[in-house]
Amino acid sequence: MAQAWDLTALINAADPKAGQAERHLWLVRLLEWLRHAPRAALPAGTDDVRTPLPVVRLRHLLNQVEKNPALLARVQGLAQAFWRDIDAASLFADLGFGARRSFASELFGRVQARLLPGTPETADLAALFGLLFAPGDADWVEALDAALLARTARLLGPDAVTARTVLLEAITILVSAVQGAGYTTALRQRMDASALQAEPFRQLTAAAATLRQAVLDGDEAAGLRAAAYLRALLDACRRAAASVMPHLEQYGISVDIVYELDQLQGRTQRVEQLVDCVLARDGLAEGQRLLLELLRVLGQHSGLGNLVAQHYSLLARQVAERSAETGEHYITRNRGEYRDMLRRAAFGGAVIAGTTFMKFALTALALSAFWGGFWAGTNYALSFVIVMLLHWTVATKQPAMTAPALAATLPTGGSATDAEVERFVDRVAQLIRSQMAAILGNVAVCAPLVLAVQLLSTLVFGAPPIGTKDADYVLQSITLLGPTALFAAFTGVLLFASSLVAGWAENWFVFHRLDSAIAWNPRIVAQLGAARAQRWGRWWRANVSGLAGNISLGMMLGLVPALLAFFGVPLDVRHVTLASGQLGAAVGALGLSTVLTAPFWWCVAGIAVTGLLNLTVSFTLAFRVALRSRGVRGVDRRRIGSALWRRLRTQPASFLRPPKEDTAAAPVTP
Repeated sequence: MAQAWDLTALINAADPKAGQAERHLWLVRLLEWLRHAPRAALPAGTDDVRTPLPVVRLRHLLNQVEKNPALLARVQGLAQAFWRDIDAASLFADLGFGARRSFASELFGRVQARLLPGTPETADLAALFGLLFAPGDADWVEALDAALLARTARLLGPDAVTARTVLLEAITILVSAVQGAGYTTALRQRMDASALQAEPFRQLTAAAATLRQAVLDGDEAAGLRAAAYLRALLDACRRAAASVMPHLEQYGISVDIVYELDQLQGRTQRVEQLVDCVLARDGLAEGQRLLLELLRVLGQHSGLGNLVAQHYSLLARQVAERSAETGEHYITRNRGEYRDMLRRAAFGGAVIAGTTFMKFALTALALSAFWGGFWAGTNYALSFVIVMLLHWTVATKQPAMTAPALAATLPTGGSATDAEVERFVDRVAQLIRSQMAAILGNVAVCAPLVLAVQLLSTLVFGAPPIGTKDADYVLQSITLLGPTALFAAFTGVLLFASSLVAGWAENWFVFHRLDSAIAWNPRIVAQLGAARAQRWGRWWRANVSGLAGNISLGMMLGLVPALLAFFGVPLDVRHVTLASGQLGAAVGALGLSTVLTAPFWWCVAGIAVTGLLNLTVSFTLAFRVALRSRGVRGVDRRRIGSALWRRLRTQPASFLRPPKEDTAAAPVTP
């Protein structure tokens, strides 16, 4: 290790005649020495506590090399060989930009870059840059003064002609990429027609060629005119690209299109940075700014979190806002809506009562784990779809849909005003009482109805459909003394996941304009007739989210535990309405005296906790996604907490049923 930090040995190893890989490796080791050499590697008196250590080390390196002509010639010779054989334009044209117009391929490329080691045996400076520099180098690069920059450039930098040629070549590459992106079908068809009237993308190549010729001819005035025109065209291209976003927000988000837009915008900005460098009177200062920008891009390009957050944020917002539209139907604002929620929840509970009997019937078949889970999921999915189509409700489907609607009352940036805080508190109260009404309606009908069927069957046929063996299992499985709380929280995660599937499916349906295809496709119109095709298009547009969410939830409730069991993960699901129906069946099988026993009341407690966790887990996850997707940052949580506590203290009944003054309240538009 001591030899690794020996500057004399490092400088002596510089060999202009070495192979390309050896020269690159020497530069990597030189940068490592600047970055990590211990203080002992520097002579006494060279360390300035106010100056970053890499700057101190660089100054010491230059002092050592410049006073020895032989060493100076060797290092400069190596640098000249480096710039002669390397594809330097790739650094400025490619770093930070994907080679393909696909988010998935970019994500895979970044994962691959993190897992696989890089090699200095390359002629691509963009690939070598990550071995030479680290994002943290920006701190000491920014601290380099003009004199030190000039000395470093004389030792290791390219000559002026080479630097200018490289920058012009990078501009040509970037302009070609921007022009190609502007002509892709996905972007061109979504751009505003008025933004394309002047044909900015078509003119880019000619404008870049004019600038290149003016710079090579040394005509400063012509170069400035060409640069101004090129910048105007780039600005027009950015405006055309920006016009795509309103179209996406209206007709559905595509992550690949958002990714391509980001790449186009980034390339136009990089072209302007390179133009500044080409025309700058102080090329070193502009070069330093460009290097700092490349280091910033290197930091972003090496991470996965920023990429995913940036390009899925719009999709998350689209999913959340489509869920918010659905969630509006689950929030009660006045007593009429509250009574309607109770009615719809009661009918939903009746359907789940039938689901309970079907669940026990499927269990009696003793199917294999997968097929048992599949048919159980089909049972749940069919029940949820019936409830949806009849405009009834199941309580646990609400939170993941109502959370985005609740988040929509918050501002998208800055601090919330007092009125916004109060509106948020109103929504919380409305939401809580809506959930209470839904659970009450579901449980109050499901459990008694199952119990009544059990008792009636015993009276008529002498035995209930669900026997004592299953009843004993129910009392052991849904009791609070077991893992019920964990399973209920896990079910809340599945409820949240189903809301994401619902939002994604609707976004996909709208993005591909399937409602229009159903309404106007010639073959479909020929089969259905014009009027029916129109009705079908509207029906699918209105119900695709609900169908996707309910079917996915049902299948997840049935299949996920079976699949997890295959991998040895003993997780099961606990759904409050289904659990109440199962308890009703157990009481009907074991007798009404069961309600006087401790196991029964432990199961009642388990059902209460199940309902609480089903709702809170799914709501919390959905609310966090909704807040992230809306970019909410400045909301004062203490103010909201105080306002909620004040409302709870002064109007506790408003969280249980609507006050009389709410009867005329109008819906709040998110």
